Amino acid sequence: MQSWLRRKPIDQLTEHEEGRRLIPSLSWPHLVALGIGAIVGTGIYTLIGVGADKAGPAVLLSFIIAGVICACAALAYAELSTMMPAAGSAYTYSYSALGETIAWVVGWSLILEYSLVVSTVAVGWSGYFVGFLEWLHTSFGWNVMLPQALATGPHAGGVINLPAIVITFLVAGMLMLGTRESATVNAVLVVLKLIALAVFVAVALPAFNAENLQPFMPYGFPKSVSADGVERGVMAAAAIIFFAFYGFDAISTAAEETKNPKRDLSIGIIGSMVGCTLIYLLVAAAAVGAMSYTVFGKSAEPLALIMRELGHGTAALVIGIVAIIALPTVLLAFFYGQSRIFFVMSRDGLLPRGLSKVNQRTGTPVVITLFTAVLVAALAGVARLDEIAALANAGTLAAFTAVGLCLLVLRKREAGRERKFRAPLAWIVGPVAILGCIYLFFSLPTRTQLWFLAWNALGLVVYAVYSRRNAVLGKR
Repeated sequence: MQSWLRRKPIDQLTEHEEGRRLIPSLSWPHLVALGIGAIVGTGIYTLIGVGADKAGPAVLLSFIIAGVICACAALAYAELSTMMPAAGSAYTYSYSALGETIAWVVGWSLILEYSLVVSTVAVGWSGYFVGFLEWLHTSFGWNVMLPQALATGPHAGGVINLPAIVITFLVAGMLMLGTRESATVNAVLVVLKLIALAVFVAVALPAFNAENLQPFMPYGFPKSVSADGVERGVMAAAAIIFFAFYGFDAISTAAEETKNPKRDLSIGIIGSMVGCTLIYLLVAAAAVGAMSYTVFGKSAEPLALIMRELGHGTAALVIGIVAIIALPTVLLAFFYGQSRIFFVMSRDGLLPRGLSKVNQRTGTPVVITLFTAVLVAALAGVARLDEIAALANAGTLAAFTAVGLCLLVLRKREAGRERKFRAPLAWIVGPVAILGCIYLFFSLPTRTQLWFLAWNALGLVVYAVYSRRNAVLGKR
């Protein structure tokens, strides 16, 4: 039994063999941009419509609830990442605090999270891109529209979502060129994205009408099944909207590539989380106040739709174009996180070791990045936005629960170890993160919960058959 829960010593986390060591090249502005790039994206550009459809105007409460839970998780991440400045995020923390089997479950859940997030964002980006092509056709008569078979997956009457596949491989190519170069491009695109959201708020807020907030909570607070068979309520929306907040955990996967991790990681995680929460609440309030949620609740491009309905076609065009240009920042951040989780699990021997080779010229794990691209593109080509977002949330909730638990365990076991950042009120923050994530998990659709359990059952089989026997820690 002891071998199933063997723990990696914290002091060994930053010791790596030659050829499997990532190159430190990022500073705190890169990390903040990475966090904002990950957080501000599909969640506000597209999922605000899904959330409003589930909760009505009370989607504002859903944003607040999801934000508070994520804030507690972010504080835990900030402490653990500066205490253990190694790639791998929640997987690495769990390996040291909770043992190998639990770390495997967390890592396997993170693989699910990141793969599905990148797929979700690719599908969301595709919706804006197809909308832009339709605008060009309508406005100028240009014959640039994609046939239905190539514009959407099978669920919407198409065959394959070609734009989602293409953008996935473009982002993968950028990451293969170099981490610092990718982060710099990401920072520029993040600024564009924030300008577009500022345009939306400036145009939508003057059209605020309090009547659009009535009834405020049409589907109640807890998750319930409505007459049309859809699970709705404030918590049902919060469990989906949660997707919109958790990009900050991608920052912790960059620990090994950060020049001054003990200072910069906490700045990146907390700075991006606070900034994005304020942005979300402002944009959500402007959206539900400017128009009835029934109008934009089912749109693939809700913010652009609101602008068009208000008679601001130019603003709609700006938002649509910037979404096309800047949504890939979310792809880049989560794609980066996914490849690093794969990389560290491979380096630890829990996945094939051949995947954790670092390219000497670019300093990036090219093989694992290409492998991730193929996996994600295959999923994005046929997946539905709402279903894969919910399943991605399940993986994240498992990881956040583990991080909250790691915070409390290490406060006891490693009480004397230096912490460059100490989470305030840890014995409140930790339990709120743990219990909040568990409650959100049970607010997810039942089908999502079952798929998540099936995924981890498969993962435990892989661990028992392959990973446990090949773990580097076991061989030592």
